[in-house]
Amino acid sequence: MKQIAIIGAGIGGLTAALAFKQKGFNVTVYESATEIKPVGAGIGIANNAMQIFKKLGIHEKIENAGVKVSSMNITDHKLRSLSVMDLKEFEVKYGVCNVSIHRAVLQNILAEEIGFKNIKLSKRLLKIEQSENVKLFFEDGSIETADIVIAADGIKSFVRNQLFDPSQIRDTKQICWRGVSKVLLPKDYNNKAVEAWGKGKRFGFVQINSQDIYWYAVVNESLINQHDNDLEDLFSDFSNDVLNIIESTSNGTVIKNGIIDLKPIHKWYNKNVCLLGDAAHATTPNLGQGACQAIEDAYLLAKLYQEDKPIETVFKEYQKLRIKKAHEIVKSSWRIGKIAHLENSFIIYVRNLLMRCIPKSANNKQLESIFKVGYLRN
Repeated sequence: MKQIAIIGAGIGGLTAALAFKQKGFNVTVYESATEIKPVGAGIGIANNAMQIFKKLGIHEKIENAGVKVSSMNITDHKLRSLSVMDLKEFEVKYGVCNVSIHRAVLQNILAEEIGFKNIKLSKRLLKIEQSENVKLFFEDGSIETADIVIAADGIKSFVRNQLFDPSQIRDTKQICWRGVSKVLLPKDYNNKAVEAWGKGKRFGFVQINSQDIYWYAVVNESLINQHDNDLEDLFSDFSNDVLNIIESTSNGTVIKNGIIDLKPIHKWYNKNVCLLGDAAHATTPNLGQGACQAIEDAYLLAKLYQEDKPIETVFKEYQKLRIKKAHEIVKSSWRIGKIAHLENSFIIYVRNLLMRCIPKSANNKQLESIFKVGYLRN
């Protein structure tokens, strides 16, 4: 049986490993970190990804470990509603719900399903050699051989940089803080994901278990120097609920990074090596679809793979089925990020006025385009 190597133990890599394992294939995950350490705090698993997890038989574990999200609310900086997206009809249509969960909890669920013996840690890749098989040279001096390599090693993918045409990482000029807060919010926020849009900045939050609130704050770089990176100062004009969340977060636990994406590339495979998730189509987080699109990639690759089928044929079909949707997510997410971060007061006023007028049918059409996973029906 052919050996399948997956580079990277993030959500996409682990989901791919589970999908291949369930089909009976030999799969090993190679992770550069010394432990499966989550990057980020919380994560939203949207309906499309939960449909995949239902196929893999683990959706109930994820639902039980996280919190069901039945609506997504865009508000102004004082938490006055601009747009509400009701997710209940999609729950009925597809038999699963959106879930917010701590990233570490989700990674652990996946790792346990795969089996820790199939995940090799402290394996930082130094070189790849392609022939009939693939040789993987690691920093610790070890060399592994695989018939097929799936690169799930993120937006700065070593594999992509080694074996594919040059690619461009794009900077949004926005800085993001992420954290988990232990704060009791009003019951009005139960089962809701909220994102408040201000002037060149926004703040989102959602419950991820009975005690914790996952939150993120995004600010235009142009505003940050004026406030010396102090979040309470940056968001002083926002609702008191937002300030309470920030104040209730333990010092030293907040993660800060720039928001970037990958300019769309149009070749995701090279002979017996294939890109997955952020390595192929990294997106800004504005649609909450980064991990979800990687999960879609993972399931489809395993679904298409057959040992008696040329691997380049499999990879070509995978790319054909996934590239349009993935690139649409990248483009739409980039656009939303710019709209959410306007700084001109009059334009913000007009934007908010128009958002309140968007009909439910338009929101549902956009959600359907994201949640529909056509190849699951075949």
